[in-house]
Amino acid sequence: MTPTPTELGFTCNAVRADPYAAGPTLVFRLRVTAGADVRVHALALRCQLRIEPARRDYSGTEAQGLADLFGERSRWGNTLQPVQFAQVSVMVPSFTGETEIDLVVPCTYDMDIASTRYFNALEDGEAPLLMLFSGTAFTGAGGFRVEPVPWDREASYRLPATVWREMVEQHFPGCGWLRLPRDTMAELLAFRSRHSLASWEATVRALLDAAAPEPPSEPLRLGTVLPRVTVSERTAP
Repeated sequence: MTPTPTELGFTCNAVRADPYAAGPTLVFRLRVTAGADVRVHALALRCQLRIEPARRDYSGTEAQGLADLFGERSRWGNTLQPVQFAQVSVMVPSFTGETEIDLVVPCTYDMDIASTRYFNALEDGEAPLLMLFSGTAFTGAGGFRVEPVPWDREASYRLPATVWREMVEQHFPGCGWLRLPRDTMAELLAFRSRHSLASWEATVRALLDAAAPEPPSEPLRLGTVLPRVTVSERTAP
């Protein structure tokens, strides 16, 4: 007789920013269930996290910040598609019935990444996430059998925007992050050395100031006295 597959279930209960990680990291608290008294020897779990932007509303300012991802708001009916966030793996140790684990998700503040631009555009509220699970379960009471985690296992979670900002602020306090090609970095470094600039901020500021348009000259007002110009007459040789 074919054994009944284990009814694995997943729920996300909380999230926090890891203040001790080397880089920006979110830690999701995951609850795994396998049914009453069901023995799971180990679980090799994979989790794909994606953002479901259509599951929340956006202010006018947020809509402007998301324009480069989804276009004008009038087009969002077609363009507001899921955004890939992360894909991580974790080994769940032995348990019976249910257990809770930490799902560690390394993040980035690279503004070339779509998920980062999405989170950065949020003023408040929550980011709707969908967690999709797969992997391999080692189960059985008297020995063990190997079975796949069904592909339809998933869990929804709403990530507070404040948690994302807290994580970023821990690693980039008051700053942003920009990735540039090596050639461009080499040119910037040469410019900085050539002008003896003390920091990258001063380097970028110098370039911005040089590129700033000239302020428009004010038109002459009626009654304005122009400075007198003295013209000397040239004598003939």
